[in-house]
Amino acid sequence: MLVLTRRIGQSLIIGDNIEIKITEISGKQVKLAINAPREIPVYRTEVYKKIQKENKEALISKDKSIDALFNLKVKKRNKE
Repeated sequence: MLVLTRRIGQSLIIGDNIEIKITEISGKQVKLAINAPREIPVYRTEVYKKIQKENKEALISKDKSIDALFNLKVKKRNKE
C-alpha cells in the first residue's frame, strides 16, 4: 500500500484520468474531491462490500432457482 502525505488543496493523480484532491481536514475527518470519468465507479468501501455481498447472494439465489427448475423438469420427464 502506498501512503502519501497531502495538504489542503493538494491532490494526486491515479492513471491518466483520476484526480483526488484534499478539500478539507477537520479533526479526524478528511474531505476528498474525486474527479474521474463517469464510466469508472467510485464507492466508499463499506458500500462496495455491501454491493458485492448482495450480488453474490443474488447469484446464489439464481443458481438455486435454476437448479430447482432443472430438477422439476427432470422429475416431469421421469414420470412420463
